Amino acid sequence: MERSTALAPTPDAAHDLARVERVASWLDTRYVIPGTQVRFGLDSLIGLIPGVGDTAMLLPSLWIMAVAYKHGVPKRTIAQMGWNAGVDYVVGSIPLLGDLFDLFYKSHRKNAALLRDALGQRTPR
Repeated sequence: MERSTALAPTPDAAHDLARVERVASWLDTRYVIPGTQVRFGLDSLIGLIPGVGDTAMLLPSLWIMAVAYKHGVPKRTIAQMGWNAGVDYVVGSIPLLGDLFDLFYKSHRKNAALLRDALGQRTPR
């Protein structure tokens, strides 16, 4: 049975969401390329390590999905998170093209937004 799309926020959910958003920021948008508006994070840097980087960055994605599951996020939303992580992993694994792709496809931020929407939280300003 599918759960409702917006869950009642709890203090525990708010705390976990804040942690997820903080980690997603570090992984996807922590730094900016000077003179541009292009943001990147540790995912882009660690993804430069052939064979290991993209696999290592799959672990935080799985953690975000586990947090979503813990808070009763609908399976459909968790599947979308899995899709985002899978696209990031598969395309990010392609030499050079994948590294460029990582600069623009922010899977962790997308998944944090999906979690925030599912938990009915407001976007922090």
